[in-house]
Amino acid sequence: MSVGSLPHIPVLRHGKVYESLERSEVVNHRTGEPLALLSQANAGLIRRDLSKIGESFEILRKIPIGRILDICRKAGELFMSADLPLGVEGSRQSPQQYVETLSATSGLPHTLCRRNMAKVNEVFTEMPTILKGLTRGLDLEILDRGFGEQNGVPVSYYPTSRSLGVALPSNSPGVNSIWMPAVALKVPVVLKPGREEPWTPWRIIQAFIAAGMPPEAFTYCPTDHEGSGTILKGCERAILFGDQSTIAQYANNPAVQVHGPGWSKVLVGEDWVERWPEFLDVLVASVADNGGRSCINASAIVVPRLGKEIAEALAERLATIEPCTPEDENARLSAFANTKMAEFIDATITEGLTTPGAEEVTARYRKGARKVELDGSVYVLPTVVRCDSFAHPLANKEFLCPYTSVVEVPQARMLEQVGPSLVVTAITEDSAFIEQIVASPHIERLNLGPIPTSRVRWDQPHEGNLFEFLYKRRAIQR
Repeated sequence: MSVGSLPHIPVLRHGKVYESLERSEVVNHRTGEPLALLSQANAGLIRRDLSKIGESFEILRKIPIGRILDICRKAGELFMSADLPLGVEGSRQSPQQYVETLSATSGLPHTLCRRNMAKVNEVFTEMPTILKGLTRGLDLEILDRGFGEQNGVPVSYYPTSRSLGVALPSNSPGVNSIWMPAVALKVPVVLKPGREEPWTPWRIIQAFIAAGMPPEAFTYCPTDHEGSGTILKGCERAILFGDQSTIAQYANNPAVQVHGPGWSKVLVGEDWVERWPEFLDVLVASVADNGGRSCINASAIVVPRLGKEIAEALAERLATIEPCTPEDENARLSAFANTKMAEFIDATITEGLTTPGAEEVTARYRKGARKVELDGSVYVLPTVVRCDSFAHPLANKEFLCPYTSVVEVPQARMLEQVGPSLVVTAITEDSAFIEQIVASPHIERLNLGPIPTSRVRWDQPHEGNLFEFLYKRRAIQR
């Protein structure tokens, strides 16, 4: 496809199309073929737009919450089924074209693209449930008036920000589900899309607008590192996705909600460990769902004993997950659009195994190398490492592939060793152990019982509470 015939995705400045002279190509990760041109917003342009974000806020604030929820439901239908605008030339993108293009640039197979598409659709359609969870059952019409009553007590809430800035990654389209409720909460968004994944936030915006949401609610800014920093600093509230080194820069900034490695885990109690064959499917799903790319995938499985047996059975199951062509309906593994990342992961695991106290169990069940190539795509195969202790460098690592460690730790010492965890699945019925787990300040989400770490309920906040991030309660008397 020639450059002149490529779709051109523009910058959106409060919903208005802006074609920049500076453009980047979005390419097929397998062939290198350019698939679209992406206008780039520089830091100066972003600063000018942020200075006028109050106008967008006022437009959105005046829409009744009931109308907003109706728009969300309609937008979900359009996101899944409609041909939506793609570029400045009047071209449109069908749902199937969206899946194919997303797969070509991100490395996700079509099956996982569709699964993530369904997840985004659920956020649209389940918005009332999501807002109920975020607000803990608040009468949502209070957002229209600014005050009201909850449980017979006067309450008032006011927004902490006139916009929400979001620096998005490219690893999984489902992460867009985190910012979407902000629009329903009447806060405009300023989005910096991932380099390999500009498609999903763009399609979400177009579905919102087609359903009746004011275009002014959306600013879409493909940009460089400086522009991304401008969004994070210029918005009164922002969300950042990144690795540990990236998010560490904002760790102590209350205006920035960071989403980094999850270090999610499965803890198995002494009372259930003998029953491990009963929940082997839960372990497989926790490690491998969504191609292992999510922060809610289990990066460690902690057991009081029987670690060898559990690691062997898990490795044997995960070793059956092999690379497939993107169109294969059985595909469960994602390719790496950035092949250097695959090389880094493979090298890091290999180097970690040179430290005594760890064994890669999956090596006995796969046919060849850990990093493989199929039809121009690079994959890192599922990997299970059994570690002697949490002190080992591979015991609590997280990678963008199905990877987990199996570590034996006495139940009494588990919580002091496992560290911060976005999600913990605790497979136990020991009431004393459950009481200790519930009291732990290091667990963000908790599943009690054999529930995969990857399973999300829409009435529970994913990571942090977006409503409490964007709104603050004030005392009120009448």
